[in-house]
Amino acid sequence: MNALADQFLVLSLLINFVVLGTSRLAFSVRAVALQGIVLAVLPTLVHPFSWHLVLIVAGMLAAKGVVIPVMIMRAVRKAKIQREFDPFIGYISSLVLGALFTSLAFVFAEKLPLAPEHEGLLFVPASIATLMCGFLVLMARRKAISQVIGYLLLENGIFIFGLLLADAMPLMVEAGALLDLLVGVFVMGIVINHISREFSSIDTSRLSALREE
Repeated sequence: MNALADQFLVLSLLINFVVLGTSRLAFSVRAVALQGIVLAVLPTLVHPFSWHLVLIVAGMLAAKGVVIPVMIMRAVRKAKIQREFDPFIGYISSLVLGALFTSLAFVFAEKLPLAPEHEGLLFVPASIATLMCGFLVLMARRKAISQVIGYLLLENGIFIFGLLLADAMPLMVEAGALLDLLVGVFVMGIVINHISREFSSIDTSRLSALREE
């Protein structure tokens, strides 16, 4: 089971690079939705069956695989944008930085004093790499929708790390984190909708030039 879990984590890492390397927003949303589904299956591979586990998996599949991607795709359609043009950091540079961050994550994870049952698994390096790729997307992209996608990557990294603590983590804490994510995406959807109605662009770099008249 652990070998299969590592393969799922490798797939999750590859999806990080897909998000970093594409300019098409709809493709990025589908990639993050696939990553959410992959991560939702992971707990069933590393933990014994329990109703707590079933609730986590069902919540993850519904929120990350369906509800949040549908909300973001709706925002993409309302904003009438298909691609991210002129990002702060180019796509090739983003891929290089993503590879560098992933390598550093593996090196850093090797230095951490992990529990014996967690040594040799990819949970910690995959978690750190996904977190850093999420930060990179947040910093490198101009469009507000792209930054929501970066926020989702960030949360996926936190979830991967949380899988190591699933036995000790109360259900309410996990439900609260998932609810925070859902509310965050909902608020960002409203903000993006209002920005797209009032202004000709949802480029966040232009928002710094706004002033009251």
